Amino acid sequence: MTEILRPDSPDQLFELVNWAVAEKQPLKITGSNSKDGLGRPVQARQTVSLSAFSGIRLYEPEELVLSAGAGTPVSEIRAALLAKGQDMAFEPPDLSAFYGHGDGEGTLGGLLACNLSGPRRIKSGAARDHFLGFTAVTGRGEAVKSGGRVVKNVTGYDLSKLLAGSHGTLGMMTEVTLKVLPVSEKLRTVLVYGLDDRQAVSALSQALGTPHEVSAAAHLPAATAARMELSRVSDAGRAVTAVRVEGPEPSALFRCDALRSELSAYGETEELHGQNSRDFWTKVGALEPFVQAPQQIVWRLSTAPSAAAGTAARILEQRDGQHYYDWGGGLLWIGFDSAGGDDDGGEAIVRSAIAEAGGHATLMRAPDPLRASVAVFQPQEPGKAALSARIKTAFDPSGVLNPGRMYADS
Repeated sequence: MTEILRPDSPDQLFELVNWAVAEKQPLKITGSNSKDGLGRPVQARQTVSLSAFSGIRLYEPEELVLSAGAGTPVSEIRAALLAKGQDMAFEPPDLSAFYGHGDGEGTLGGLLACNLSGPRRIKSGAARDHFLGFTAVTGRGEAVKSGGRVVKNVTGYDLSKLLAGSHGTLGMMTEVTLKVLPVSEKLRTVLVYGLDDRQAVSALSQALGTPHEVSAAAHLPAATAARMELSRVSDAGRAVTAVRVEGPEPSALFRCDALRSELSAYGETEELHGQNSRDFWTKVGALEPFVQAPQQIVWRLSTAPSAAAGTAARILEQRDGQHYYDWGGGLLWIGFDSAGGDDDGGEAIVRSAIAEAGGHATLMRAPDPLRASVAVFQPQEPGKAALSARIKTAFDPSGVLNPGRMYADS
């Protein structure tokens, strides 16, 4: 049985790491365990929960900066920000339902460690672009502090970008600082109905190429749209292509009208206003179609939008599944039903298709045995693998922090 340890001070973390190194005991690092299904399973007798490092330490709305314990629930961060008319601009997705956890969307540290970003990624950047600084304890049992409470900080290496996406393999963060931005006054979503994948990606590319400052762009084939449980989307009976604009009310309304006019050449258009628009993009980011199909094995593919439709077609010719596109076609989500037995979860098909198109693919959801047996993250080229190994050695030479979470040999 796994023992859960709940340190509440950096000193206790130092002691834990020193003990783990001396006893050669791996440590599984977690916040609220909401994204335990992301990455390879970590085999460890001790789980270190960082949930005690919680609470907002500093929030200066006028300076657009917030610092909080890494174990602070994301819901608490959202509530504090929305009370001041602000939010995290990278639109972090709530994957709690996707991973079968209905008790919250995780912690701020876990969100940044996984570098999770939602539909606004195409306009505002990724989580790591808003990650200003942190304090952490490394696998050496050393304290590390990087960055600060200002947007421009050039006092040393930007280690925040290194820890973002490291999945807890380099250090245990105790406090994090991020940039926040005001919530848009008005938002509108333009829908175009009935496009096939290639037409849809063309329409999204056209919209993104306009001066209308599109902040989200997605396409849902008919079968996927039917799972969205949202009026004018799930009941459309057709594929739905969507683009969003945000900003001051006169500007957002003008740009929405302009986009409807320009995209009308592709087909019938409609609009989503206010809460319906917010709900739509929340569902897109939260992977709602796959929440409705919890048995499916889900892959996340990042490739050039121009190659996305062809990549999806090559994959779905070989194995049935549902799919949709985000980030203007640059992000492709595909879900397969499990074939059981020696099924590889579609890995061979997906890796072959992404090798031809260029880009990378991640297995986002699958049973533990499958995640332990296939490459969850994109296999690295030898040069990058060697660099990753050197970084891991620099931060965690004994390999006690989340060993094997990203790659089997690290």
